Amino acid sequence: MHHNPRKRFGQNFLVDQQIIAQIINEIYPQKGERIIEIGPGLGALTRPLLHVLDHLEVVEIDRDIVAKLEKEFSQEKLTIHATDALKFDFSALGEKLRIIGNLPYNISTPLLFHLSQFSEQILDMHFMLQKEVVERMVGMPSTPDYGRLSVMLQYRFDMEHVFSVPAESFRPIPKVESAIVRMVPRSQSSRAVKDEALFSQIVLAAFSQRRKTLRNTLHHFLKAEDFSVLGIDPGLRAENLPVEKFIAIADFLARIAHR
Repeated sequence: MHHNPRKRFGQNFLVDQQIIAQIINEIYPQKGERIIEIGPGLGALTRPLLHVLDHLEVVEIDRDIVAKLEKEFSQEKLTIHATDALKFDFSALGEKLRIIGNLPYNISTPLLFHLSQFSEQILDMHFMLQKEVVERMVGMPSTPDYGRLSVMLQYRFDMEHVFSVPAESFRPIPKVESAIVRMVPRSQSSRAVKDEALFSQIVLAAFSQRRKTLRNTLHHFLKAEDFSVLGIDPGLRAENLPVEKFIAIADFLARIAHR
């Protein structure tokens, strides 16, 4: 399947057969599973997946690629959702979804946030992303990689940087390295915040000015005495707080609001 990569879709196609085999091995697809591939491109993962699966669903925005996929695969084997993954309602596909894909670098962060909304329907996700993004996703507190993306995703998922992928594995060759990340939804019963919108606002505000202390970034939310009640040093920066502390702040403020 030949296709001229389009910059506006952030297209870089995986061509390294050894890397492809490694990814399939990590996904470990089984017959009967509901697997959805985002951005199948030239079918590098689609074909080996269909050697195992009876049926696969894909989400693809590029009409030229959609036409090529329709020509190569029957409707019985492949269901194509010809739309933007950022606008797609993944919950419409049912439960226990396994989502995979080589995500376009230019929309990877908003797409990860979009997919987070459907975590209750998802069994696991395996994605190829810019290595720098994966490092931020799995970043630990008090490290340069730890930020808003880390907190918001770690609230919902257990994540693992599975392995790195050299730029030479793609055509055209991108200017950055890539990595495979595994994301498994957490049980929200043990970590659910009372008000997720408030939680998101707090995390956004805390990381809005990374070099400033929590005393400054969260002054619209917390008074000096509130930090004492929460057992949080207001002289710390957002990057020093684990996910649990952000949850504690959100729940503390939610309780106050409902008094």
